[in-house]
Amino acid sequence: MKIKTIWVLVLLLITGLFTAACGSDGQRSAQSVHAKPHIVTTTTMLTDLVQVIGGDYVTVEGLMGAGIDPHLYKPSAGDVNKMSKARLIIYNGLHLEGKMSDVFAQMQKAGVATLAVGETLDKSRLLESEEFDGNYDPHIWFDVQNWMLAVAKVKEALIALEPAHKEQFEQNAAAYISKLNALHSYVQAQAKRVPEQSRVLITAHDAFNYFGRAYGFEVKGLQGISTAAEAGTADVRELADFIVQNKIAAIFVETSVPKKTIEALQEAVKARGFQVQIGGELFSDSLGESGTPTGTYTGTIEHNINTIVKALLAE
Repeated sequence: MKIKTIWVLVLLLITGLFTAACGSDGQRSAQSVHAKPHIVTTTTMLTDLVQVIGGDYVTVEGLMGAGIDPHLYKPSAGDVNKMSKARLIIYNGLHLEGKMSDVFAQMQKAGVATLAVGETLDKSRLLESEEFDGNYDPHIWFDVQNWMLAVAKVKEALIALEPAHKEQFEQNAAAYISKLNALHSYVQAQAKRVPEQSRVLITAHDAFNYFGRAYGFEVKGLQGISTAAEAGTADVRELADFIVQNKIAAIFVETSVPKKTIEALQEAVKARGFQVQIGGELFSDSLGESGTPTGTYTGTIEHNINTIVKALLAE
């Protein structure tokens, strides 16, 4: 038996879910007394989305806090316990939460409802991964149009879970779609301020390809689409050469990735006799702290485009 599978089973045994998976319905019946359905989400983006659509009619518990990298996140015994007691688990899928896949499978076997939002999108909306053959880039939220599709899927899941509040979920979703439409238009308008030849976005890892496709940017990441793979010397050298040859004005750090990789790239560019600025910090795999302007999906997207445009235009 694989070590990873043994580890998952140990967590399940610790939380008592293993018994439930074998036929006990104690936890399921215990949930029925709750006034609001308990939903567990993985990433901060999804926590925000479910809170917006669910409003006061659901209880949402996010596993990952601000600044947490979902590629590297390993669920604790407490996380598994939370998921085992949920009416619904909503996660991104497409291997974003790569170290949680066995847990999701065990939850499904135990009868816990799950929704992998990224995997509900039509294949035409997804970008194939150049690193992992047969897989797709999981960073779907960087195209606001994709997030609108995610709204529809979450709305449907909540209606199925709590049909008595169908009207409220539909109203919340419609209001949010209107807000996202305005956000999409804003990002488009801001992007067009940057001359086409200057629309090059270089970040710590390859998270922004959906953003690039939607808003007309060439995107390059020092690491691949997963932060689990570290950048090597050859990667730094190749990207430094590209920056010098194309006179790129700015490169960007990410909130959920250590700054050292981008700082090493900046030093490599400097050694070639060219100065490239660190244009600011972008939110990639996590939102900002709750209660701040970047603590919401719309706030982070607006922050990102404003930061990118300001740096590339050297304003």
